[in-house]
Amino acid sequence: MKHVFASLPQMERGVAKVLGGDPKGNNFLYTNGKCVIIRNIENPAIADIYTEHAHPVVVAKYSPSGFYIASGDASGKIRIWDTTQKEHLLKYEYTPLSGKIKDIAWTEDSKRIAVAGDGREKFASVFLWDTGSSVGELSGHSKLINSVDIRQQRPFRIVTGSDDTTASFFEGPPFKFKCTLSQHSQFVNCVRFSPDGSRFATGSADGQIFIYDGKTGDLIGSLGGEKAHKGGIYAVSWSPDSSQMISASGDKTVKLWDVGATTAVTTFNMGTDVADQQLGCLWQKDHLLSISLSGYINYLDKNSPDRPLRTIKGHSKSIQCLTVHKNDGRTYIYSGKTGQNDSFSGKGHTNQVSKMVTDDANDLVTCSMDDTLRFTNLGKQEYSASDVVKMDSQPKSVSTAAGGLSLAVCIGQIILLKDKKKVFTLDNLGYEPEVGAIHPGGTTVAVGGADEKIHLYSIQGNTLKDNGQTMAVKGVVTDLAYSHDGAYLAAVDDKKVATVFTVADGYSVKDEFYGHHAKPVTLAWSPDNEHFATGGMDMMVYVWTVGDSDKRIKIPDSHKLHHVSSLVWIDENTLVTTSHDASVKQWTITY
Repeated sequence: MKHVFASLPQMERGVAKVLGGDPKGNNFLYTNGKCVIIRNIENPAIADIYTEHAHPVVVAKYSPSGFYIASGDASGKIRIWDTTQKEHLLKYEYTPLSGKIKDIAWTEDSKRIAVAGDGREKFASVFLWDTGSSVGELSGHSKLINSVDIRQQRPFRIVTGSDDTTASFFEGPPFKFKCTLSQHSQFVNCVRFSPDGSRFATGSADGQIFIYDGKTGDLIGSLGGEKAHKGGIYAVSWSPDSSQMISASGDKTVKLWDVGATTAVTTFNMGTDVADQQLGCLWQKDHLLSISLSGYINYLDKNSPDRPLRTIKGHSKSIQCLTVHKNDGRTYIYSGKTGQNDSFSGKGHTNQVSKMVTDDANDLVTCSMDDTLRFTNLGKQEYSASDVVKMDSQPKSVSTAAGGLSLAVCIGQIILLKDKKKVFTLDNLGYEPEVGAIHPGGTTVAVGGADEKIHLYSIQGNTLKDNGQTMAVKGVVTDLAYSHDGAYLAAVDDKKVATVFTVADGYSVKDEFYGHHAKPVTLAWSPDNEHFATGGMDMMVYVWTVGDSDKRIKIPDSHKLHHVSSLVWIDENTLVTTSHDASVKQWTITY
């Protein structure tokens, strides 16, 4: 595999996002769906994805030794796994809570772990990393715990912050409740010890940050006078030298504090949109990172508070479709998801984009569950309102050919478009159409149906005429496509079979291809017209050879635990895949 294009963190309004940092300062960690994503802080394009959780992962933290990562999920399970090997071997697995794990902390010797979150009988637990046996009781809260931290010096201390508006302070090991800190009037979202252990801070939905003595738990003071932020505070992170701190707030700012002077040195204004609310932050070496509700990761610039040094953008929801466009000898990959896409300005589709292709007029053509087809000029890269074509029912598939032709397959209808306008609609088909393709010659249309047949239509002027010819396949057609030279038509069906027909021979069956264990949902021809790739619900991608059905290349577990939703070839030896894990991966295929 050549590249992983990692997804952004999955964000939820009003819910803090914990970022993990590695002790050497090279990588940072976050979660999306069932994945833990490790990214290089200097070059975030270098990424690794851990996909072994069976439930959505909420938080992941490096051990102070740097050799292990502990990740906690929505079911209360914690997995401790190796960071040094590419395989990320599982070392231990425990279920310390009966509900969602929201935060994790390690002791400095990497031997004990505290976890906090939701549960029926308790909201936190502290245990030995190698046996899972308890090293104390973290009691004292009446509602779920959002945040936990451990002092990195002896004597160890633990602090927790809860939805019951209090923080609790513990001494140990074995850890015992010492006192309740009830200065806040709203949910306590984040608690963090300074790296030198002298103090800890609590940040709350009430907009306040309090500073306490790290050894005794006594209140020292608050930051910013009456309030630190105009909105709720979701995260705080100390500077490596323990003299400063950053805080992330729903007021769409991040503030940099001089903790000794209790004043803000810098205020970073991150925008005016709801999506600009700041839900997480991390101070790692010289890097100051924050996460917006949009999922964007911002690298803050102390010298220019209104302009981040860089912002990492990408997908945070599952990717449904993908297409490639070549321009000036460079290849661009476009991928579709729900709502706004950051590479285009203007208003995008309001619902999931289900299929996308490019046409010869330099347009990206997309169809969506919002019942529209949209033509977006790739030169301008903005969604233009004029080029939206409303459909009578939900479009499922779109195909294009030379001469400005497009074909939309909708629920119960097939629609021919020319130069972005509807010119012909076929309904009362007598079967439910699933997917369509226009022959590269622009004369024939193939439509795959739920009736386990492919129906052929000829394009005559601006009309579609039923040829009366159908080809039977083994199941409901899930995708079909003509080879680029128009010689073959390939189809995949829900009975797990791929079938190739020879166009010039009256669409006779050239071959059938078996291998998928679950239904294939996407198909793409290689530019060489000799090979095609299929991806399925079995998380497998196969590359097939037209002349030899036994010859196949298998990419197993191409997206672990998530089925492949779209495929596209960049050249004869490079295949790009996407999936519901929101990542895009590029593979080198050698025959």
